[in-house]
Amino acid sequence: MSSKSLDRKSGQFVLPGERLGVIEEFIADAGTYVKDGVIYSKVVGRALLDFPNKRVSVYRLVHEVTVPKIGSIVVGQVANVQKQNAFVHMYEIDKTQLSGFFSGILHISDVQLRYVDSMFSVCKPGDIIRAKVISEKNGTYHLSTKDRNLGVVYAFCSQCGYMLELTRQRMRCSRCGKIEKRKTALDYGKGLIA
Repeated sequence: MSSKSLDRKSGQFVLPGERLGVIEEFIADAGTYVKDGVIYSKVVGRALLDFPNKRVSVYRLVHEVTVPKIGSIVVGQVANVQKQNAFVHMYEIDKTQLSGFFSGILHISDVQLRYVDSMFSVCKPGDIIRAKVISEKNGTYHLSTKDRNLGVVYAFCSQCGYMLELTRQRMRCSRCGKIEKRKTALDYGKGLIA
């Protein structure tokens, strides 16, 4: 590849895997990788070819998208509860707000260390929950609340929708008086949820 053909690429939009040059002509710099002596773009961006210093780099245009990973702490709203599972719409990952949401599942065996009879005593639809991603099995994010800092951070009365107050390990609605159960996080109702 001649420097003349590379000169036309300098400043041009490139995609990951796009050929930028060879190691005999350039030193691979930021945003690039080398395979079999050929320098390729590692990221989406603009190719920057520095001929005087014999360097090639790519200025990143698209920053990495935040997605749940194993170990991520997520915050979301409980969308649906069944006897064995709760479905959660995650809208925050590791303290980063998302413009949309990812879906995850919390299974009854991943709620807490002691036996749980039913997910209905753990959370209800509409509750805000903090959980940890423990698996991505079969393309599904599996969540856990087996930590004192994980669990429901805001719960709402299933009768009138008012926020529940935590008093002596039970949840009580100050509007209608209904008593409910939840698996709460240590900082339940304390403002910051991530």
